Amino acid sequence: EVQLVESGGGLVQAGGSLRLTCVASGFSFDDYAIGWFRQAPGKEREGVSCINPRDSSTYYADSVKWRFTISSDNTKNTVFLQMNDLKAEDTGVYYCSAVRLPAEGALVRIAFLDYFYDYWGQGTQVTVSS
Repeated sequence: EVQLVESGGGLVQAGGSLRLTCVASGFSFDDYAIGWFRQAPGKEREGVSCINPRDSSTYYADSVKWRFTISSDNTKNTVFLQMNDLKAEDTGVYYCSAVRLPAEGALVRIAFLDYFYDYWGQGTQVTVSS
């Protein structure tokens, strides 16, 4: 059974930090990129960050660049999202997702397109108070 289990969400003041964790199971971790998406109330889901565990290449949305860092521990099939200098607009449900790695060089084009992703976690709530 494929599972993506997120944890680490919570309530934090603006300027604070949180680290989200996504533990994957039930599929070959090395064959998939892992992405983080978020959805704020009344808004569409948006891509936040993505990592290719094979080569550790990473991608970030402009809104989180330099504040968020994605990383992976391939020995534990786990991906982390370190979120620093959080802002009220970072509030939302954060989802971990997995997409089968496309041809070399193509991940950059689909990293933030949620309809390409194959598997999804249940989400974890992040609330940033201003």
